[in-house]
Amino acid sequence: MASPSHRRRRPRRQATWVVSAIAVAAVALVASLIVAFAPDRDADDRPEAAASVAGAELSAAPTTSAPTTQSPSPSPSPTAASSTPSATPSARKSTPATRPTTTSPRRTSAGTAVSAGRIRPGTTYQGVATFYDAGNGDGACSFGPTDDVMTAAMNHTDYETSKVCGAYVRVRASSGATVTVRITNECPLPCAPGQLDLSAQAFAKLAAPSKGQIPVTWSLLSPGTSEKISIRYKTGSSRYWCGIQAIGHRNPLARLEVRTGGGWTSLPRTDYNYFLSEKGSGCGSAIRITDIYGERLTVEGIAVRPGAVQQTGVQFSAH
Repeated sequence: MASPSHRRRRPRRQATWVVSAIAVAAVALVASLIVAFAPDRDADDRPEAAASVAGAELSAAPTTSAPTTQSPSPSPSPTAASSTPSATPSARKSTPATRPTTTSPRRTSAGTAVSAGRIRPGTTYQGVATFYDAGNGDGACSFGPTDDVMTAAMNHTDYETSKVCGAYVRVRASSGATVTVRITNECPLPCAPGQLDLSAQAFAKLAAPSKGQIPVTWSLLSPGTSEKISIRYKTGSSRYWCGIQAIGHRNPLARLEVRTGGGWTSLPRTDYNYFLSEKGSGCGSAIRITDIYGERLTVEGIAVRPGAVQQTGVQFSAH
């Protein structure tokens, strides 16, 4: 019994030895693998290595992202800075530009003449030009005879109760020919709005008289002149009733006033171009005239001398 028992123990010992040998071999293999791979893992896991990698990333950030963030930054700043100041001065400049219109009634810009009526500066009108025999140059404006043949009659609508009397207009034909005329008369209906009835001499500057009627454009002028404004009291005027007229003004008149005990009194205008004081208020006193641009001129010392043309020595500004 001892042998078999002995025989059984020997195989157990042999298996144990084999297992032990395998275990030792496995441990050796694992150890060799640890030795083989340990340097790479240690290099990556060392704190020094981690700091080196982090340092590399931080050093790359200024070279790539910092210029990207800094270079656009100056660009938007000047843009915003330049746009804001440019808008602010323009707003500040526009405010003073409008103040003279309200605080200084003596003059406004040509495009904003508040008293211009139908015929306004800076505007081009379309119509037709015809012609008539102007005779001695007198007409509905009551300026009297004249040697100036470059005159015209304004259509009834744009005549506007003599408001356009004395105005200078430049007339242009489709051919490009131009002529400057002074309004001294009214062209009654059926003359249409925009139509000018020129003196025969003025029409001949634009086209052959045989054409009779031509399309034209025209616009208001403020011409250079050495002439001074004159004042005339209408025939029959006295201190109890008077009609007053201004002659030779560069720009169309908007208003005529006389000084009375209560201040300045505006006189109504007639279609024959006189300003009437039917009750005699201000007849023989100071006169104040205003053109369509708002400029005022005050004239003193004009006596009531019916029919006499009395020069003032003043003239409206050119525009």
